[in-house]
Amino acid sequence: MDQERPQNPWTCKSSKKVYENPWITVIEDEVARPNKTKGIYGKVHFKNKAVGIIPLDEELNTWLVGQYRYTLNEYSWEIPMGGSLLPEDTLAGAKRELKEETGLTAEKWTNILTIHTSNSVTDEFGYVFLAQGLTQGEMDWDETEELQIRKLPLAEALEMVMENKITDSLSIAGILKAVRILGL
Repeated sequence: MDQERPQNPWTCKSSKKVYENPWITVIEDEVARPNKTKGIYGKVHFKNKAVGIIPLDEELNTWLVGQYRYTLNEYSWEIPMGGSLLPEDTLAGAKRELKEETGLTAEKWTNILTIHTSNSVTDEFGYVFLAQGLTQGEMDWDETEELQIRKLPLAEALEMVMENKITDSLSIAGILKAVRILGL
């Protein structure tokens, strides 16, 4: 797969910020598409990187976080995750999120995944770490969150993915990659 990358067939004629808050900026570009027709393209720029963690103990148990997701209007089971400010070290953000959401700290950290979370509409990068050598401590939830924590075998989390009980993209990709890396 050592092929030359094709040239970018898109041309951006102008760009304007149409909305901004502390987490995202929505940008609208006036573009010439690859077929040279004119149009607009909207992009959501995230001010954070997404970081997810697959905590794994010696018995191959992991932890999931459950919460109601406003954007989906439904409850979601996910790997522990959150945002890491763009200038922040990604591993430091992952360590903070794992501690906040589960109370866990880990001795061994392995970056197992880099993902574009939805590359047709956002430039967000996501990273998933495998965290091992776990120690349980106190959780420090964000005051805006109402979470449930569930410890279960990684094999059961995989079944939840396969049965569409876990639908979050970072969680699905992270669980599948961890299972493959571990040879389960």
